[in-house]
Amino acid sequence: MLSGLVFIFAPFAYGSGDNRDIKNETSKKSIQKSLSAAEKEAELKKWEASPDGIQYKKWEASPTGKNVYASATKISKSIRDYTNMEGVVTSLSLPLGSRLGFGLMVRINSDDYILAFGPEKYNEFQQLHRLKVNDKIIIKSHSVLQAPKYSYPIVAGDYAERDSKIIYKRAPRKDGC
Repeated sequence: MLSGLVFIFAPFAYGSGDNRDIKNETSKKSIQKSLSAAEKEAELKKWEASPDGIQYKKWEASPTGKNVYASATKISKSIRDYTNMEGVVTSLSLPLGSRLGFGLMVRINSDDYILAFGPEKYNEFQQLHRLKVNDKIIIKSHSVLQAPKYSYPIVAGDYAERDSKIIYKRAPRKDGC
């Protein structure tokens, strides 16, 4: 009986020691030193001088870039406060060539936005596929993005409801962020 207990507990004790070592190595590797304000500023200047940075700055100053930023600013309070925004579906597809996953085009307060939900998985967007052009929906989001490739701000679809029924709610991330 004693040998049975040793046999049962020995692999458990050995295994937990290995896991602890692996976790410690992983956590040591994933810890990165935060950049100081001066280092961040230097990295930004370096990027702005790169071809991508120059192209982005040109887009930002263009009429299209200015319109995208103005539209994003109009909904920034709702984004920051995670409050309801009423939208009307204007298209069931995203602009040609977009690589944002599943999404729709919506009009919020007379401006057009890309409402992007991300890569499609299983039946996650089943109820969103039932939407039609001109449907009114309530949207909540934690972020709005701008990208030179698109003529519209990109609203991350975190929550959507239609006729007071939730049709989509993003699952919380497992890592807590």
